[in-house]
Amino acid sequence: MRVLNKNSLLSHGNREGRKIALDILEKGLAAADPYDNTLKILRRDGNIISLGNDEFVPKGSPRTGIDEYIIGKDIDRIFVFGAGKGIQRIAKAIEDVLGDAIAGGLIIVKDHDEHSLSHMDVCYASHPVPDESCLTASKRLLESINKAKLTDRDLVFVIIGNGASSMMTYPWDGISLDAVADVTRILQIEKGLITPKLNIVRNQLDRLKGGRITRYLAKAKLVHLFPIDLDEPNAYNASGYYGHLHNNFWLHSLPDISTPEKAVDILKASNTWNEVDASIRDYLLNAPTENGVLSPEEFETFDNRIFGLMPQKYNFISAVMNYSREIGYEPHFLMRRTFVDASTTGELISRIALNVENEKEPFSSPCLLLLTGEMIVAVDGKKGIGGRNQEFALGAAKVLSGSKRIVSVSVDTDGTDGPGGDFDPDATRLGCNCLSGGIVDGYTIYEGNAKGIDFCRALEMHDASNVLWNTDNGIWSMHNISIQDLIFMLVMDHDGGTQ
Repeated sequence: MRVLNKNSLLSHGNREGRKIALDILEKGLAAADPYDNTLKILRRDGNIISLGNDEFVPKGSPRTGIDEYIIGKDIDRIFVFGAGKGIQRIAKAIEDVLGDAIAGGLIIVKDHDEHSLSHMDVCYASHPVPDESCLTASKRLLESINKAKLTDRDLVFVIIGNGASSMMTYPWDGISLDAVADVTRILQIEKGLITPKLNIVRNQLDRLKGGRITRYLAKAKLVHLFPIDLDEPNAYNASGYYGHLHNNFWLHSLPDISTPEKAVDILKASNTWNEVDASIRDYLLNAPTENGVLSPEEFETFDNRIFGLMPQKYNFISAVMNYSREIGYEPHFLMRRTFVDASTTGELISRIALNVENEKEPFSSPCLLLLTGEMIVAVDGKKGIGGRNQEFALGAAKVLSGSKRIVSVSVDTDGTDGPGGDFDPDATRLGCNCLSGGIVDGYTIYEGNAKGIDFCRALEMHDASNVLWNTDNGIWSMHNISIQDLIFMLVMDHDGGTQ
């Protein structure tokens, strides 16, 4: 099981509904694991390596089919490099197939992720705000790449996933780590700016992001692995091979759309131009041309193959919808992009669920209301510990109070919702320093009140983790890759029992 505190989550409230909801969640989290899909594109038979599976090739890609490499004839060495939350699952699959054929490599993962690799190095780094660990890890990554002295007889797997924008941070000379950290803190944490706009700024400040890491790898044969569906439109409505080459802002081994001019415009439009460090302003106004991001034209001169490891037929949304339908809960997919306030979204979707429960509109129960994306939390200087999915849960709990038929689940698929921290001594003792989200129902507010817990105050202070944990509503799950949030409301056609 991927949910590690299932018994406590099932110990109260709408127990029947919670059991069904957590079973659905398990199906979704299992489908969010890219390990099995990585095995579908990579095989080894002695010294022969076969690479390819058109199910995972983005539409329009100039290279399809299966490539075969004979170790010692076509290639001499194999390396793995990358960064992202939970990408060890991809690296582990590569390692399990290729074993001692891997000459080395290094990946950067989020703090507290479990180390399970033996043929490549692992560095830990912070997310969502970069710190010294990110800089140290990124320096080691670049040193490892340079030390390899790559040639066209090397095969390199490049893995980039969500979270790399923070964890892979190596500012240009003259820009301090603190200045870059402040960009993330001010724009996203304080102001609630969406990730695409944040990345247009911070991609300009870094020697690895914006496709620049690929320049260091370019002499080798490159296999780019992304734990997403590359045919699903991104935030700029671009999909497929050429869509991502020309409208990319976060897959840092691909070409990038950011420019110094766009970064300046975003800082000024968000009224943060004078809040960021002077070195940031000076760099953006005088950025050397040679520091520019990778262009599509330059990228296509390299020996590249690209795979999206989570196509629609295998992704977590399809898994949840298929299983939900199997058990008699008709799924309704409401929203794919949720660049809106988390607690407000929780309140809104809860009101839709209540309308289904009470009015049988716009859907009939039993059903599942489903959405995904990446919500926003603007903390306005508050220092509480929580995350967007936890705030969705608190917002939902306020509205659902009294319902006996609705259960709400909201998690980040990577198992870490927000930066985390020591939010409760018992949680820390058990090894949990970051919740993945929350599960609430119509009993949650009453149970909290009985314990003297103020949910509204927790939302105001952005301190959701302690409240959810101490009411047995905080979901603690295994670490995985991040492919956005999994959020759903289970609407039953009968009252769920509390026993």
